[in-house]
Order: sequence, then C-alpha cells, then structure tokens
Amino acid sequence: MIARLPMTMALSALLASATNLPVGRGSKPSNATPPYYLLYAMPATLSGAPLADEHEDASFVYQVTSVSGPDPSKQDSRGVADQAEWMADKARTAILGRDPVTGLWLRPLTTPGVKVIGRSLDTEPGGSSDPADAIMSYVQRFRFDLTPA
Repeated sequence: MIARLPMTMALSALLASATNLPVGRGSKPSNATPPYYLLYAMPATLSGAPLADEHEDASFVYQVTSVSGPDPSKQDSRGVADQAEWMADKARTAILGRDPVTGLWLRPLTTPGVKVIGRSLDTEPGGSSDPADAIMSYVQRFRFDLTPA
C-alpha cells in the first residue's frame, strides 16, 4: 500500500522551496498574508488489488490554490488576477517543469518507499470570477502516479 501522507508532505515541501512562498495544507499557513498556496489532497478512488497489496500502484490528485491578496504597503489594494496567474505559472513550473536536455523533472519529488512515475495537470478551472474580490484565487489540480520503490 502506498501511504498518502508522505506524498503530501513531499509535495508541500517541493512547492514551498520551488516558489519561495508559504504553503498551507488545507488551511491558511500560520502567520502568512497573501500571496500563499493552499494544498488539498483530493478524495482518492481505488480500484484493482486490495489496499494491503504492497505492489499496487496508486494515483493521487492534489489541488493547489494560488491565493493573491492585497499589498500590505498600499492602502485599499486588492488581490489581482496577474498575481494569481503568476503564482499558478510558478506552481505549474515547480511541479511539471522538465530539463529540456535530459527530460528529467527539474524538481525531484522524493517520497520514502515510492517512485513517482508520472505527473500531470489533471484540471485547471482557473481564477476566481470577481476581480473586485480583495483576495483572488486560482485553482489547479495535479495528478501523481506512484509505484512502490
């Protein structure tokens, strides 16, 4: 069985180190003001061998929400679509970026006992619909295919 928590922790660390922005797992990062990311583990659907099968592969989907917000140094400022899209670009590059020469991932995603055999953008609904919101968000979901190492 492939445990999900180590994968979640590894993805959170990769996103934070690659973007230099705080990442909250399911809630706002402690003491953070926008911009920051929210990382959610999406419900898993299982098929095939029982969970106890130590040789079964798994696919996990994670939602990365880029949260843009007001500039604390500017009174009455608001989150802007440009910042949310910039953050989404950074997340996409951090997770899916590859070296053009070797084809290897730019950022290794190391999880004990597991090899990541695939990464893809599962869906990208995009940004919040009201640019007048003080905080704007941009949603992406990434799929990770895993096999026991």
